[in-house]
Amino acid sequence: MPMNRVQFQRGMSLHAFHARFGTEAQCRRALLDARWPAGFRCPSCDGADHSRFERSGRTYWQCTACRTQTSLTAGTIFDASKLPLNTWFLAMYLLTQTKTGMSALELHRHLGVSYRTAWLVKHKLMLVMFEQERDRRLGDLVQIDDAFIGGERTGGKRGRGSENKAPLIAAVQTTPDGQAIYARLDVLPDWRVPTVARWAVKALWTSTHVVSDGLSGFVGVKSAACSHEPIIHNTGTAKANVQHARFKAINTLLGNLKMWMNTTFRGFKTDHYAPRYLAEFQYRFNRRFDLTQLMPALLASCAVQLPAREVSMRTAMTAEFAT
Repeated sequence: MPMNRVQFQRGMSLHAFHARFGTEAQCRRALLDARWPAGFRCPSCDGADHSRFERSGRTYWQCTACRTQTSLTAGTIFDASKLPLNTWFLAMYLLTQTKTGMSALELHRHLGVSYRTAWLVKHKLMLVMFEQERDRRLGDLVQIDDAFIGGERTGGKRGRGSENKAPLIAAVQTTPDGQAIYARLDVLPDWRVPTVARWAVKALWTSTHVVSDGLSGFVGVKSAACSHEPIIHNTGTAKANVQHARFKAINTLLGNLKMWMNTTFRGFKTDHYAPRYLAEFQYRFNRRFDLTQLMPALLASCAVQLPAREVSMRTAMTAEFAT
């Protein structure tokens, strides 16, 4: 069997991480370059002329034009955090370079912070990933399928009626020979035609050729000016799609997603947090072709992401495709 070049590529080693981001000064310099790559720009008026001063051990920039004062972390995802930047950077490294991801409990042990702090760090970084992936569109040739995310709660309903399960639509853009390129994973309120139509307008480019199983709601992709090819199986077995070559990419993706969820996480509130976890998986999957750039790309996104609080994060993660 030939070697999978994507799986066996070199990522950013722990040694390389420490050499590049091992000190607080290195992390501050990296964030400065990521936030203002062409030099300081005022967050209020976009002016470039400024002065700089120190106060209580922190560096501040003051815009000459509008007199606005800002710090390196103000107005970013790191805003108001008491953690040193190298702790944030280590969290970014662990979340991007670990193939199976990392739970908040594991981050708590690796970072040496409280569980609550590790949870907030992880969820803020997942919010950044979500914002980077929410407008991704797939095109050309796309495989789609339905699934559930989440598990049964103790004492709750079993099966598809579980209160902790959410409907999911998975889509994979492939090459003509079926190799996966990019993916989207979205929580939907249901798989009815109008819901799938709203999803398709946002998630697919026009003229995309969509291949799906026989679920009736998938005809909704035609609302996005896409062609639809349903492949219906009458084998009577649950493995019908898995055995079909046209569904290889989508079933591999869903298999990896379920394995990741089952091995890394022991449970979370699906109704609140499912889009964040899906965004983390999607973010890494869509950037898997160059693992060395995963963390620098996440840092660049963190530098432009507005501050987030717990309440605002919940609001941002509500289902986008509900009526």
